[in-house]
Amino acid sequence: MPSFGIKDIIDILLVALLLYYIYRLMKESGTINIFYGVMAFIVVWVLASEIFAMRLIGTILDKFMSIGLLILVILFQDQIKRFLVELGSHRRWRFLAKIFHHHKESLDANATAWVMPVVYACMSMSKTKTGALIVIEQSIPLDNYAKTGDMIDAEVNTRLIENIFFKNSPLHDGAMILAHGRIEAAGCILPVSHDSDVPRYMGLRHRSALGIAQATDAVAVVVSEETGNISIAHRGKLTTRLSSTELEHRLSAIAMASQIG
Repeated sequence: MPSFGIKDIIDILLVALLLYYIYRLMKESGTINIFYGVMAFIVVWVLASEIFAMRLIGTILDKFMSIGLLILVILFQDQIKRFLVELGSHRRWRFLAKIFHHHKESLDANATAWVMPVVYACMSMSKTKTGALIVIEQSIPLDNYAKTGDMIDAEVNTRLIENIFFKNSPLHDGAMILAHGRIEAAGCILPVSHDSDVPRYMGLRHRSALGIAQATDAVAVVVSEETGNISIAHRGKLTTRLSSTELEHRLSAIAMASQIG
């Protein structure tokens, strides 16, 4: 009789951790029902082929598994990319960098330099009901989305942000992308979320903010053109009606976390 040892425990824990991480990732991206469907199919496959030894249906399900994995890779290439990037850039893997790089403190001092110009710009645009969509890059690069707009590469400045989103500006309809503490591009096109939980009164800017937050780990700040309310999308969740203080605290916390992580 085979013995149950420490390697089996580690094996089970690793599989459980992987499934939990995939579950959380798909929940954030709004595809949790597909996760449940895949898990149900795997359970049926294991029962039919391994436990009950049903050869015919087991063979058929084996073929579906090989084809189904390829289909899942094609359909969820963005989520898989996000999963791999987050796995490689996770803070648990970065402890070695702190040992060999002693200039981390100087980076932390300027980690939130872009926060207040964004907050002031959002406050001003909120008062005048000027629509805006600002995306802040985190660990997953947004180069593909930045290329859909006009490259700027400028310092984060309150007046510049307001001028870009001014109603007569040619770039006001698209998204602004901030990367490495600078304005990288404006007038960018983002993926649109088709999540049914988004209220109907929310327009394209909110759906685009949620879409980029589901496809990547970026942070998206939205100023509503209809109400002037400020919203923020991060990790697949949209939080609405933020005050300037709440916006500042959230952006500051995210900026510091990206430096530490």
